Amino acid sequence: MEAGEDFGPWLARQLKLADMTQTELAQGVEVTRAAVSAWITGRATPRPETIERIARALNTDLATVHTRTTDTQAGLPVGWYHRPEHADGGRELGNAAAFAFDADVEVLARETCQNSLDERLTDNGRPVRVRYTLHELTGETLARFREAIRWDDLYPHFEAAADQEQKVGRVIDAGLRDMYEHDRLVLLRVDDYNAAGLTGDDYEDGRFAAVVRRQLDSHKSGRSAGGSYGLGKATLWATSRLGLVLMNSTLSEPHEGRTERRLVGRLDLPWRQVDGKAWAGPAWFGRPDPESPGASVARSWWADEETVESLHLTRESGEPGTSFLIVGAHDVASLVDASHVSDDEGEDDDSIQRMHRRLVQALGKNFWAAMTGGGDRLPLLEASVRTLRNGEVVLPDERVDPTVTQPSRTRALKAFLDGTTVEQLTESGQVAATTVPLNIPVSGGGRGSLGEHRAVLLVTDAEDADGKANRVVAMRGNRMTVRDAAVPGLSLSINPFQAVLLAGDAAGPQAPFAVEAEEFLRAAEPPEHNRWGQTEELTLTYSPSAYRRIASLTWEANSAIKELVARPKKRSKAGGGRLAPKLIIGAGKKKRRPSAATLPVLEELDALVLDSGAWQVIGEIRIPAGGHAWRLVPVAKFDVRSGPRPTVEWADLDGVDNCQVVDGTLRFSEQARTAKFRGVTDPTTHAVRTSLSGLVVELRAREGESLA
Repeated sequence: MEAGEDFGPWLARQLKLADMTQTELAQGVEVTRAAVSAWITGRATPRPETIERIARALNTDLATVHTRTTDTQAGLPVGWYHRPEHADGGRELGNAAAFAFDADVEVLARETCQNSLDERLTDNGRPVRVRYTLHELTGETLARFREAIRWDDLYPHFEAAADQEQKVGRVIDAGLRDMYEHDRLVLLRVDDYNAAGLTGDDYEDGRFAAVVRRQLDSHKSGRSAGGSYGLGKATLWATSRLGLVLMNSTLSEPHEGRTERRLVGRLDLPWRQVDGKAWAGPAWFGRPDPESPGASVARSWWADEETVESLHLTRESGEPGTSFLIVGAHDVASLVDASHVSDDEGEDDDSIQRMHRRLVQALGKNFWAAMTGGGDRLPLLEASVRTLRNGEVVLPDERVDPTVTQPSRTRALKAFLDGTTVEQLTESGQVAATTVPLNIPVSGGGRGSLGEHRAVLLVTDAEDADGKANRVVAMRGNRMTVRDAAVPGLSLSINPFQAVLLAGDAAGPQAPFAVEAEEFLRAAEPPEHNRWGQTEELTLTYSPSAYRRIASLTWEANSAIKELVARPKKRSKAGGGRLAPKLIIGAGKKKRRPSAATLPVLEELDALVLDSGAWQVIGEIRIPAGGHAWRLVPVAKFDVRSGPRPTVEWADLDGVDNCQVVDGTLRFSEQARTAKFRGVTDPTTHAVRTSLSGLVVELRAREGESLA
């Protein structure tokens, strides 16, 4: 017998697909039922002449039985299964998970690339390779593809959904009109290689069921995984105007003895009525499962190469991973970019080129760090984009190069991986590194700290290609950009810079409490994975105040950045200090009184509850021209729902930047445009427990100082 799936499991599945019993096969092949049972259990193999009779009984060719790399075409044909309406009359007018994201290829790239990173096979040390292929079909090529997906069977369902006056219906209607009026359809395929693939049973727990069958199921491989909500896969369907995605997976672990060309499709439509019958919403493209009632439920199937090619799902190699084909892909942001196109023209022929460019930009913006290697560490990711029209190349395969999309930040990360960072920036092109603390809270609502994680902070000169300067991007183990924010309160004299904050596993194998930091920060990410802050998961896992640990990390990082980029202060000339008090300029002028227009404003406040129960606050103040003359008093109060707010006394109040505290008032440095102070409350003056209330900080003019 030739290489392929073991004969016994393969034959058992063919009998199910053909709805044929072992006895019926035995009669057709002219052997005993015991012989068929022995083949299926692996206790015996049929002779060559018997294999010919088995092929005839299964209505297939001899090569299919010998190779066993695909199923026979006997019995139940591939088609669409639509879920019947709910027995209780309930209706879903669309997939709620898809509404969490915009139909934007930047969002798609972020979510799908993150998922591929999460499913990277790590044992071989190689990066996961992700390729995006935009493919516009027209004319005969489009007609052949519609035939391959059984379009005539689907069209009544699309038509019924499009007639409904609601959001999903309007999107589907626009997709249908565009295809028929312009005779074109855009496919967007996302292929990953060196990834796990859609492993597992069609229905039981596993990657396949999590993606194809379920909502809000996040089946992730490692602790550094980006996803935790199970929402990211919904971007695939959100990007399709028709709500249709086809999948071809090469498995890292065999299923039913096979690994290659596991195909399935899923269609997400709203509730609808077709020919007098109501349907709940989703539908699946596959082979009817003979074990389901009436063999009506569609499941994945092992396709032949010809079928895979007709569905535009051919993979370039047998390396594990999955190909997702988004049918009717569109990008709202690309349409906005093309606002110069008249309404009569609609989407012009350059629409796929614009989508191509936006994909490259999005990958470079969000995953430059994952594409960067150094020292003995390879990149985690390789990504590329190409564009076709009817199989012909429009834009060739363009590999995303992080040194082009984010040169400064890539230089910073590579220096860290290579071990070539410095403590202070003294020359152009250097990368300064330091660490900043993140106190990990204990889980379960306690106030204590589990330990101190040291996140790595990198700072280097900015280049024009980076985009906006003077920003800090933050990430953890999978090295996807989570937070991208400006650094506030910078001096106007600094050189432009870029900063990178590496937390959790991204901080390196020697970073203390990296595992705990990964878990903590992952819980602090919303479904969009675009910031760290208060989330329901963070509150439930740790405590309602746990997010303040992140605020403290942000403040520590910003403070460290300011120290690293500050220019050394020039020394005064010899004798200047002795002469200055004797020189009086403009002594005859009347001192200008501060006015309301110059009143400093408290712009930002970071807070942290200490183990003692005290609040620690860091306040940043914007100072208008002339505002340094004000004398202001920070006043802390508990935030209550009704009645006057109880005042809280300060146990400690200090000036941090451009100010000092004298007799409880803030005095600002001349010419300063920003200032920062730090205050710690006295827990003995707290009217209520710290955990039961919020804190409000006000700036009051010192008693006797007028706004006139």
